[in-house]
Amino acid sequence: MVRTIAILLASTLMLSACQDEAGGGAAGGGARDQIKAVGSSTVYPFTTAVAEQFVNNHPGFKSPIVESTGTGAGMKLFCAGVGAAHPDIENASRRMKASEYEDCKKNGVGDIVEIQVGIDGVAFAESLQGPKLKLTIDDIYKAVAANPYGKPNAAKTWKDVNPALPAIAIQVYGPPSTSGTRDALTELIMAKACEADPAMKAMKESDADKAKDICHRVREDGIYVDAGENDNLIVQKLGANPNAIGIFGYSFLEENGKSLQGIPVGGIAPSYATISDFSYPGARPLYIYVKAAHLKAIPGLREFVGEYASAWGPDGYLTKRGLIAAPEDVRAANAKTAAEFTLLDPSALK
Repeated sequence: MVRTIAILLASTLMLSACQDEAGGGAAGGGARDQIKAVGSSTVYPFTTAVAEQFVNNHPGFKSPIVESTGTGAGMKLFCAGVGAAHPDIENASRRMKASEYEDCKKNGVGDIVEIQVGIDGVAFAESLQGPKLKLTIDDIYKAVAANPYGKPNAAKTWKDVNPALPAIAIQVYGPPSTSGTRDALTELIMAKACEADPAMKAMKESDADKAKDICHRVREDGIYVDAGENDNLIVQKLGANPNAIGIFGYSFLEENGKSLQGIPVGGIAPSYATISDFSYPGARPLYIYVKAAHLKAIPGLREFVGEYASAWGPDGYLTKRGLIAAPEDVRAANAKTAAEFTLLDPSALK
């Protein structure tokens, strides 16, 4: 009902109506007086930490609701509409896509604030009792792609992928298709390896959709196991199967350093330093997206974003949770955005 009323209102009154709906005033129901965030499982622990500190510093506001849905699924929830029924914040382990922004705009969610909160890495990890693999992006692509370089994947062991690797069965526990970490895996690792091949680079020019399918699609024969949005489950599975590898955000590797070790990619191990300077191939920025139309209606939303900005520096409490601080100039620019709620320019999206 709330969304229907918003659609029927005149465009000149849209913003104020959206604000009223988020608070429940005009709709006569569905009011919400606490912040709600959805999205990335990688960003989830950081937003949860901010929520805890927000309550400590602002006892007059209710504790925010933070849900781990995956970046893709979270974007759908975030973009579904404005009002109390829809979340205020989207946690994202990749940047919003142009197609997602169009979905948002179509549903009245046109005024969005994009804030980079830090950096993370797509970490490849194994048990401390594992075979101590050393991989390249080409090895990873050949191991997990459904049709590497256009041919059905028949590799069963790492030796099938690269004769220099051990004859150990390939078993990979990774994120689902709704996850921003999965998007980062396909874009930062698989696509780079695939598109380095001259034939695939040429195909990208002549038939972009076919090239994307070959370069991005993950195999579905049981060798790559979709472990869902609970990255801690992957950690548990690596403990039970020392020869397997897991894929998740770097913070989960750092948090479980007593049982897991990072796998070097291209000779570079995942670490705070290598991700911070983007020398590690899986380094990526992390974001939150905020609905400008909810700022006046949802109590504490502005203060919550301010709390985030105060915590993402090198000495902030989020780095103790595994967040890697962005460079100083990036932090300064995003602190300004967080203070002024500068709207996202959709022309920058892909």
